[in-house]
Amino acid sequence: MNQMNNFDVIIIGGGPAGCSCALYTARSNISTIILDKNQAVGALAITHKIANYPGVEGDTSGEQLLKTMRTQAINYGAEYKQAQVYGISMTDSEKTVYTPEGTFVGKTLVLATGAMGRASTLPGENEFLGRGVSYCATCDGAFYKNQDVAVYGSNQEAIDEALVLTKFASTVHWITNSKPSVSSPEAQILLESDKVKHWKRTRVTSIQGDDQGVNSVIVQSTGKGEEQIVKVQGAFVYSTGSLPITDYLQEQIPVNQNGGIRVNNDMMTDLGGVWAIGDIRNTPFKQAVVACADGCIAAMAIDKYLNQRKDIRVDWVHR
Repeated sequence: MNQMNNFDVIIIGGGPAGCSCALYTARSNISTIILDKNQAVGALAITHKIANYPGVEGDTSGEQLLKTMRTQAINYGAEYKQAQVYGISMTDSEKTVYTPEGTFVGKTLVLATGAMGRASTLPGENEFLGRGVSYCATCDGAFYKNQDVAVYGSNQEAIDEALVLTKFASTVHWITNSKPSVSSPEAQILLESDKVKHWKRTRVTSIQGDDQGVNSVIVQSTGKGEEQIVKVQGAFVYSTGSLPITDYLQEQIPVNQNGGIRVNNDMMTDLGGVWAIGDIRNTPFKQAVVACADGCIAAMAIDKYLNQRKDIRVDWVHR
């Protein structure tokens, strides 16, 4: 299909960052479209319980919260289309996005595809994702108060997330197949915690559970033939790390050393007219409310950019 579709703003990614940006641009009468690969995937969409989103009383699911955000943006005039982006091209005046559903041309482009670029590596990981398997201790740690959890990985992300879990869990089983960096002060704190049991030179072979969710991980230590069952209610997997989803950009946008897209204070990338928001920036603050804030900042900067104003126009004013 070669149909051309023209918009002021094209947002790639329908997560909290993309929906928040679309809400603000559409509300400012800026023609906006969200191109979303799949509304059922993404860090927020697969989160089974959220209890700390400002303004939302009680618990909700990530899927329901995201549906509300998406509906808000659509109600204010944003278009939403499920489409897999396979390439982009950019000039000073036009940003062209290619999908099987058509070609989209925008005056500005917003990259909001997140950082769920981790591949499932363990038996049971996909099966229990959102039911005990998690990639975010800050998001889900409070659900494991006084319970036992496993953290698998020796990288800095695993160390930081394990530290978060020590605030809630009764025991954190830190399982490392390779040697963690002993020079990391956080690693030392973790190793000295009376809540942490460190399984050195040990790999997780599978994650087990039932209809209620995760109930154990199976581990095997180097030099020992037999496997062991470690009873846990949560498994936090960081063995492969997480990377921003940027493959469709084909290295056209400069990135930081950690792989995150580089932006200024207005969320604009090094390329004029192109913004990056949410987890694609690969900041330590992988929270829905932070992604939404990114989207708001970018939207107001886009409004200024398109209308050639010197200052940001605020959306509301105290009187």
